[in-house]
Amino acid sequence: MVKEEHVKDKCARCGKGKLVTDNESGEMFCSNCGFVMSEKLQESGPEWRSFTQDEHGDRARAGAPTSLTMHDMGLATIINPVNRDASGKPLTASMKSTIERLRTWDSRSQVHEPVDRNFRQAFSELNRLKDKLAISDAVMEKSAYIYRKALDKGLVRGRSISALIASALYAACRDTATPRNLKDIEIAANIKRKDIARCYRLLVKELDLKMPVTDSVQCVARIASKIGIEEKAKRYAMQVLKNAQEQEVSAGKDPMGLAAAALYLACVKTGEDKTQRDIAEAANVTEVTIRNRYKGLKEILDL
Repeated sequence: MVKEEHVKDKCARCGKGKLVTDNESGEMFCSNCGFVMSEKLQESGPEWRSFTQDEHGDRARAGAPTSLTMHDMGLATIINPVNRDASGKPLTASMKSTIERLRTWDSRSQVHEPVDRNFRQAFSELNRLKDKLAISDAVMEKSAYIYRKALDKGLVRGRSISALIASALYAACRDTATPRNLKDIEIAANIKRKDIARCYRLLVKELDLKMPVTDSVQCVARIASKIGIEEKAKRYAMQVLKNAQEQEVSAGKDPMGLAAAALYLACVKTGEDKTQRDIAEAANVTEVTIRNRYKGLKEILDL
């Protein structure tokens, strides 16, 4: 397809015709004598590559972004499997065997170090937990960062990789105010709670992590969405928890248990038909916890 929109100059050979561009080949030629110029334009068709976005939101040709959740941070190199040289010619038999050996050594060298194997196993487990717990990418990056710091300090030696990456994920959830408790991670990782808690305490102590206190108000929406509690009861429960925080009633209490009790109290006040068992199963707490926190909220807040 030839368009005369890309008119540049007159033909240098005949001096009469105009130079037009063939959009398919990118060649410029004279419309009068057909003389082809050696210049070629950049292809205007779509490109097969994927692009990242720069700080202004435009497409940037910088390749895929690096990530701490990859064992090599996304900076690995791969020798092209096509047996052709830079000019597109097939390789000779001797060069082909040499390239095959190089490919083999390249693939082996990427996981040769024990640290790389450790990262591969840990981040594979982290990706599995991400799918089960519906964790955001920001929490994943924070988890990988904490685990890398632990590995640098030698905290992984002699300990379970699965337990340590699960505790790093729990620490990242606490740090980013993501409502996931130890019970959730215990079920998803299939690891005993005491093992995850032991590794978590080790990370907090050795890495000097400053963990914020989990806000019970943020746990309300998660429990309510699981069992379909109406917005009216949800807002009432949030107000109850805010009043409890102002009177310092919630100090030292499990945030998920406190949120479950506030939701049950809200369901009772608004007439919504939800039992203690329904809320307890959604919050991963016991019915006894809900009853104890429910009594405490009623007595202290005079509800």
